[in-house]
Parts: sequence; structure tokens; C-alpha cells
Amino acid sequence: MTDSLPTVAGADAANPQVEAIRAAVAAGFPSTIADLTDLVKIPSVSWPAFDPANLQASAEAVAELVRGLDIFDLVDVRRAPVAGAENDEDPQLGSPAVIAHRAARNGRPTVLLYAHHDVQPPGRDEDWDSAPFEPTLRGDRLYGRGAADDKAGIMAHVGAIRALTEVLGKDLDLGIALFIEGEEEYLSQSFGNFLHAHRDLLEADAIIVADSGNWDLETPAITVALRGAVAFNLRIDTLAHASHSGMFGGAVPDAMFAAIRLLDTLWAADGSVAVEGLTSAGLETPEYDEAQLRAETGLLDGVVPVGNDTILSRIWSQPSITITGIDAPDIANASNTLVPGVRVRVSARVAPGQDAREAYEAIRTHLERNAPFGARLTFEDVDTGQPFLVDTSGWAVAETRGAMEDAWGKAPVEIGVGGSIPFIAELVDEFPSAQILVTGVEDPDSRAHSPNESLHLGVFQRALLAEALFLARLDARDGDS
Repeated sequence: MTDSLPTVAGADAANPQVEAIRAAVAAGFPSTIADLTDLVKIPSVSWPAFDPANLQASAEAVAELVRGLDIFDLVDVRRAPVAGAENDEDPQLGSPAVIAHRAARNGRPTVLLYAHHDVQPPGRDEDWDSAPFEPTLRGDRLYGRGAADDKAGIMAHVGAIRALTEVLGKDLDLGIALFIEGEEEYLSQSFGNFLHAHRDLLEADAIIVADSGNWDLETPAITVALRGAVAFNLRIDTLAHASHSGMFGGAVPDAMFAAIRLLDTLWAADGSVAVEGLTSAGLETPEYDEAQLRAETGLLDGVVPVGNDTILSRIWSQPSITITGIDAPDIANASNTLVPGVRVRVSARVAPGQDAREAYEAIRTHLERNAPFGARLTFEDVDTGQPFLVDTSGWAVAETRGAMEDAWGKAPVEIGVGGSIPFIAELVDEFPSAQILVTGVEDPDSRAHSPNESLHLGVFQRALLAEALFLARLDARDGDS
């Protein structure tokens, strides 16, 4: 699978250490890909309907890779209670996570490296061109669930440390903490408790969250803005029981009718969100046209984009609302009855700068005010995650920019991401003085969460090299400068 790996273009051929680390990354890349494929073969889906034994196996496999680096004083697989369960006699524990630590010496800083080993459900096998948990190389891309999101993030950390120690030796002054989570794809319910319980092992001057992407195949990116998230189930009821649609249709509103009318009020005619109280961030955005949007999303011919302002402002700066699921009779069981109740899953994204709970209240108030025909609404399973804006003025961002330019031969761009990483707010709460860097190994065609998820090997190698160079910069840096 690694016979024809892409080469890495570099910027700083005059720097012997940069070139030595570049050579170490290239020499170790086949082993890195082999280890990644082994991880992808483990179906570590963290959703409750899937076998949790796979999560344990995945965590143990990651722990073995980390132990093999032979630089940490501690490497362990641990769990923490989920939020709200920590005081129970028999608390519900979160998914297994890998934690590792080595102390800084001689005034050097400590960096916390984060990724997650759990993955999204694969969906239907027939939607994949190859089996989701049988990693397959086609051209320059490795296909498989988790190949990009986020087992490549794990291997970016492992591969970067391997290259770093190959060049500098294992007796580093840099402090390194490692946290490989096991439930990022399912709410990160124990994340805050895990941070608090292991604060002494995870506290750091800089934190790399390796769970984002890059601008394109040739241009690195630092993610500086993330939208927050609001999700809940909404039940709409209009009848005490089902009734014959011929006998009473036209006189009483069925729940599906009410749901369609109600949900339509969430958007303006152009598809932008029409909920009073939701705000926009007003971020500056680079050029990105409709043709690029179509190419990256598969937007069908004749289907037009929704919203207003620049395309990237709609994704990075503005709120959005999506209905991601509906509980109602399916067509195979659709009898001639008026449906008494339906349930939908509402998923919203919150602009950076707005509190996610405030956004939920705005959406709830809108729905209650616009419920048609007096339909009864019930709100269930509310989940919120805060948006995030990166402070780009610190030394860690400057060092990251330099490392990326050395690795990619091109300066990084600062991007926003329409998706959410809600646990970053918990990192800020627990470690308020740490500088947080959101990086990643993905590219616009990685299709994380979708069928045919893939990792571009050239992007991956450059991202891995950038992290190794960043760690080398920190190993030579005074901790208080």
C-alpha cells in the first residue's frame, strides 16, 4: 500500500535540522501508513448501538504505539465518569482514552497533543466503493472509516515524535502530554471530567487539536474559528390517536402537516436562517466561488446554494439549521391515516461569538411562537457545544506558521470551519492560559463522516512533517518566552 508515496516539497533546504527531520519523516512514512491501516481496521464506533469491545481494542492498539515511542514516563488507557454521573455509587463511565506524559526539563514548554480514536458509524456498505473498515489505497488516497477523521491525527502525533526522536534523540527537554479520546464522535460526555481528573498530567503551555483540515492539497491551514452546535429532538403532536385520512382529512391537522409548516418557518426564502436572536460573526473570508462549492459538496446541476453574503461567510460566520432525522411512518407502512405525532432531530450551528445555550433558547422560542394550529411541542435530548475563536497573537501560532511553511513550502492560511469541536471550550475552562492550535490532516475531498472517507497521503505527510518541525522548535524554546 505504500509503494508510490507522494514526495514532500519543502521550503528551508538550508536548515540542516529541517532537512534531517524531513528525511526521517519520509523514511518512516511507510511504517506510519502501515500502522494507520491497522488502526482503521478496528471498527471503533463510539455510538451506543455498536460493540464497545472495539473501542477498547482500539485504545489498546493506540497505547501500544505510544509505548513504542519509548519517551513517556506514563502511558495508560483510562476512563472517566460521564457528565452528571461522577457522584453516583456506580457511575457511568465514558469510552476508553489513551493518556501519556513526559515532564519538561530545563525551562522548556509542554505541549498537549490531542486526537481521537473513535469513528463515525460507517453507514451502508453499498455506499462505499470499498469496505469501510478494509483500508484501501487508490491513487494517492487511503480510503476507510477513520482514515482521515481522526486516526490519521493519532498517527500524525506518533509519526512526528518518531521523526523528532530519530533526529534529536529520545532525551528531549520538551514536555509532551498526549490525550487520545474515545468518544469525540458521540458527545464527548466524559471529556471535562477526564481533563479535571488528570489535570496534572495534561496541563500544557500549548495544545494541538489535530482534528481539522487544510485549504487544499498544496496549502496548509490553521483553523481559527469554529461554529458551535445545538441539537435536540422536537416532538410535534396534534391528535390523541390516528384517524382515517379520508374521513377527517381537511378538517383536522395531522402532525406531519404541522411539522412541515412549522419547520419551514426556520428559514427565509433564500435558505438563510430566519430565527430572531441568532447572530453572525462577520469574519473576513478568502475567495471561494460557487464552482468550488459544487466540486467539494457534490451539489447537483440545477440545485442552487442557499443563504446570502459570501459562501464562506455562510459556512464560517453565520448560523445554520438542518433537520437530520425524522421519526414518522415510512412509505412501506404508510396507511391512509392522519399521523398523530412525529419527531424530528434539529441540528443547528452557532456563529462564533454567540453562547450556544442562548442560541438554543432563541430557536426554541421561535418554534413555540410559530407552532401552527396550536400543535403541542416537546423538546428532548438537548445538547449544546460552544463555538471558538483562536487568539492568533501568541508565540505558539507563530511557531506553527513557521513549521508549516517549512513543511509545505507555502505559508498557511487562517480558516474557519463550519463544523464544531465543542470540547475546546472545556479545554479553555480547564487550561485558560494554554494556547490552543487547531490543525489537521484532512483536505476538501476527505469526506469525513461520509461514505468513501479518505486521506490524501501527500497532505498527510506534509501535515506530519509540520508537526515534527513544530515540536523541534518547541524543544529549542524557553518555556517563558
